[in-house]
Amino acid sequence: MHLINNRKSHGESAFSLINIMVMILLIFIVAYPLWYILVYSFNDAIDASKGGLMLFPRKFTLYNYVVMFNDSSIFMAFGVTALRTIVGTVTSVFFTAMVSYGLTKKNLIGRKIYLGLGIVTLVFSAGMIPSYFLIKSLHLLNSFWVYIIPALFSFYNALIFMAFFRGLPESIEESAQIDGANEFVTFVKIILPLSMPIIATIALFNGVGQYNDYFTYILYITNNEGLRTMQNYLYQVINSTTASQLTQHMPASMAAAKKTSADSLKYASMIITSVPIMLVYPFLQKYFVKGVLIGSVKG
Repeated sequence: MHLINNRKSHGESAFSLINIMVMILLIFIVAYPLWYILVYSFNDAIDASKGGLMLFPRKFTLYNYVVMFNDSSIFMAFGVTALRTIVGTVTSVFFTAMVSYGLTKKNLIGRKIYLGLGIVTLVFSAGMIPSYFLIKSLHLLNSFWVYIIPALFSFYNALIFMAFFRGLPESIEESAQIDGANEFVTFVKIILPLSMPIIATIALFNGVGQYNDYFTYILYITNNEGLRTMQNYLYQVINSTTASQLTQHMPASMAAAKKTSADSLKYASMIITSVPIMLVYPFLQKYFVKGVLIGSVKG
């Protein structure tokens, strides 16, 4: 028995060691490219062009970021992105939660039809061209609302909401109805406050999706650069021509214009674009994990 226990302990130790080594390798593979971009963006462009950058900047500089922030369009792009992320997330979470709450009611007329149609949308898509004509017929082209209205409802997120709502005690709703509350009041004042973990989970899904989306602008915004988002701004900066033009708009007297390169500006723009959404993750992570676990268990 003692020999068997020793073999198990040695086997478990070996497995733990291999597991730790694999995880460290995966973390390095994922984290190092981002770290390299960060190091390159803070390094002098002429020095960086020589290569050999590994872990830390050889010649620290902020010139790359000075050039980026000298371009006023980056602030407009960030404003549009922040506004669409906030408005799009709030409206989508509320609307999807409200529809999901209604779909959990067994006495809802046509409930099975709605669920069937929703499942079909998970498998089949109408395609890009029909979607474009639909957006056009709704007069959403070149409008800020093209970022918001098409993303109001997601049946995938609705399934997660429904799994959570089904796990709530029916006695809560019954007591609210006894007190005279209708369905909407019950939903807003009782169901939503109890659903914060799952709301945070869906909000994170929506927020990241809204912030990272760049395809909507390409498809539906044709003549309004005022609606350009950070991702589309990043796409244009990654284009070497656009990156080179940023230094040309700066006064010749500014030393920063002479100490940057297209590659340095690309990396700096990547960091500027990535940091805001990365700062949100630590605050929502605990709610995200809790919400996913609750939704999966109750489903």
